[in-house]
Amino acid sequence: MSSAASPFITLNTGAKMPTVGMGLWKISNSTVADQVYQAIKLGYRLFDGACDYGNETEAGKGISRAISDGLVTRQDLFITSKLWCTYHKREHVKPALQRTLSDLKLDYVDLYLVHFPIALEYVPFDKKYPPEWSLEKNGPVVQANVPYRETWEAMEELVTEGLAKNIGISNMSGAMIYDLLTYARVRPAVLQIEMHPYLVRKELVDLAHSEGIAVTAFSSFGDASYLEIDMVPKDQQIVPLLKHDVVGRISKRVGKTPAQVLLRWAVQRGCAVIPKSSNPERLLENKDLFGFELSSEDMEDISGLDRKLIFNNPAIYAKRAIWAS
Repeated sequence: MSSAASPFITLNTGAKMPTVGMGLWKISNSTVADQVYQAIKLGYRLFDGACDYGNETEAGKGISRAISDGLVTRQDLFITSKLWCTYHKREHVKPALQRTLSDLKLDYVDLYLVHFPIALEYVPFDKKYPPEWSLEKNGPVVQANVPYRETWEAMEELVTEGLAKNIGISNMSGAMIYDLLTYARVRPAVLQIEMHPYLVRKELVDLAHSEGIAVTAFSSFGDASYLEIDMVPKDQQIVPLLKHDVVGRISKRVGKTPAQVLLRWAVQRGCAVIPKSSNPERLLENKDLFGFELSSEDMEDISGLDRKLIFNNPAIYAKRAIWAS
């Protein structure tokens, strides 16, 4: 696997995944098509979406427009989507990806991830799409008795059929990864996890890399992604990472923004990043991570902020404590 201190990571399949992409979580349906199009104009090639984000149809319009206008070819792009928890049964995995492909107006995705290692009761497309965690707001979350092995074997069939060039995992613990690797015929190419200086996850990142699994970090700015949806614990007295003294001091020394420092910290650890912004200037800054380097002292100081603090915690909004220990 090539170093993520370069503009791409070579996956265990030989595919080249851009190190910096644009995440589509929480981008409104009314703006996502234009934001994707503009990001492509600015040089972005990796777009990280999911059925659960509810904006794949609109994201597909931005992709189609960029291809139609000759900005890129399909082969230039690296499109990621994710299998939602209600589609874990073998017979539902392929239709779920086919729905995503129809919405995106694509023949294949470059990477398809299992969004969470939780199986929920199946919800037909015509009943609610995307199904979210519950059919009703604050309603019951109904789990399904589906072994992860069944889901993964169905994911492997997607590769055989050419619907997904690569498959991977998300929000998965080390113990589950070890178990998955005992039966996987197609090894996961990517592990996507929440990772930022308040959640360093050294052991999990090291495990993935030792097994040839690339790591994509989401929520690189930590609390910034979760303030607006009221998922920052009020009892933690958190200093926003983008305003933290340690990050600010390093930012001044290297002549880069705090956001660039946080992203470079992840990239320098060998991980891909998927920040988002509606501001063209910030989009360009977020991509500009390869002309500078953090010192070993900088890396240690930033990692020293670790509080093992998970913001994306389904125990809060889905009443499912997957991080219980």
